[in-house]
Amino acid sequence: MSKKNKLTTSSGRPYVENEDTLSVGRRGPLLIEDYILHEKMSHFNRERIPERVVHAKGSGAYGTFTVTHDITKYTKAKIFSKVGKKTDMIARFSTVGGEKGSADTERDPRGFALKFYTEDGNWDMVGNNTPVFFVKDPKKFSDFIHTQKRDPYTNMKSPTMMWDFWSLRPESLHQVTILMSDRGTPYGVRHMNGYGSHTFSLINKDNERFYVKFHFKTAQGIKNFTDKDAMEMRGIDPDFSQRDLMKNIEDGNYPKWNLRIQVMPEAEALDYHINPFDLTKVWPHGDYPLIDVGVMELNRNPENYFAEIEQLATSPAHIVDGIGYSPDKMLQGRLLSYPDAHRYRLGANYEQIPVNRCPFMKESNNYQRDGLMRVDGNQGRKPNYFPNSFDDIEIDESYKQLPPTVVDAEADWFDRNAPREDDHYTQPGNLFRIMDDQAQKNLISNIVGAMSGIDGPKKDEIVNRQLCHWFRADPTLGAGVANGLGVEVDESMFVR
Repeated sequence: MSKKNKLTTSSGRPYVENEDTLSVGRRGPLLIEDYILHEKMSHFNRERIPERVVHAKGSGAYGTFTVTHDITKYTKAKIFSKVGKKTDMIARFSTVGGEKGSADTERDPRGFALKFYTEDGNWDMVGNNTPVFFVKDPKKFSDFIHTQKRDPYTNMKSPTMMWDFWSLRPESLHQVTILMSDRGTPYGVRHMNGYGSHTFSLINKDNERFYVKFHFKTAQGIKNFTDKDAMEMRGIDPDFSQRDLMKNIEDGNYPKWNLRIQVMPEAEALDYHINPFDLTKVWPHGDYPLIDVGVMELNRNPENYFAEIEQLATSPAHIVDGIGYSPDKMLQGRLLSYPDAHRYRLGANYEQIPVNRCPFMKESNNYQRDGLMRVDGNQGRKPNYFPNSFDDIEIDESYKQLPPTVVDAEADWFDRNAPREDDHYTQPGNLFRIMDDQAQKNLISNIVGAMSGIDGPKKDEIVNRQLCHWFRADPTLGAGVANGLGVEVDESMFVR
């Protein structure tokens, strides 16, 4: 007979009375001395950490990344050091605007967050299933997210808020076009692409910088719900995407994505015909074709969702030697806001949580101490100041070599929609024009359905303003939406 574990308190004391609280007699009042009651209830009251402000509903799995092509001429990052190299990693996929209990098939972008456990530290690639985003300056981000949440008056989602913001921010048009297409309701995470979205940089052994876009292309093929099917699945199985991912991994049907990159030499960024650091734009593949790099495979489900997925903390600030940032304004804002959000949600020592800890680090080697939930011994008696005469921490100067960033250094407070910055219509229009007839019809139908929810005294103003954007992207698109909404077309809507 196998030996069973004893029931104990959190401090390790074995106990028996797990169901009956100590009372005065059989029916008398309860006694405060029953510590076990307080331990159980106080822990229960604290089981929920704050949910993520965005990306609250998510699922994830572990896997490996394998290099299949040599890109060492672009980067010295050890994860890409040789063909055949494998690196352990974890992925988390999520919706953006919904709460933790929302449905997986909502029309929403999908988060695509990856953590690679490399010998030079953890590299996080934190993106979406779209190559662009709604805004290109971080000061606009919180305002945008507020429109995707609940109206402070009604406490309900508001199409009026969404379309009011989008109609006043034409830079959103590219992402809104993708969101309203069939790509806005992917058939689970296995059948969608992932993108770093931002422009990052690669540094090679000669200290040369290249700007880069990361693309993770699904090997399962793109598959989307129609709007009707997505709405039905919300009622049938609101956890469809999470269930689909877990079951396929359990059955050995491991999903894969092919990593491909676009590479732009640093010098070309200065005079490229679009701003290469604008998150609302893509780099045309004709100018910068996709380059094969490797394969990501997810092959193991987490043992405990809370410990390994809810406490997973990824940030675009987490880079490794050979990978760097860029002047992308939204990226620069996220470098601060993501770690700050993790410290609020999980505590100052969130990177000590096992799923976030680099497995190649035996212990911390820095001068950060104390704080809630410090669980690694707090570095014992080592000094907490630098420089000092006592510890053996050394600075490796080989990691310091970063080439200076060549950018337009002119202060730019008031002219952020200068030439090359203010064309919000060409790329959304091109996207519409490359769709087949059915995809165009679905896009128009989805837009009409979504915009039909606009109400209130400003309804006509918001509708007409947004229609102008659709017309300026493509007249056929604008006419289709206007016709679906029953709005008479005005020639001014065609003017850019």
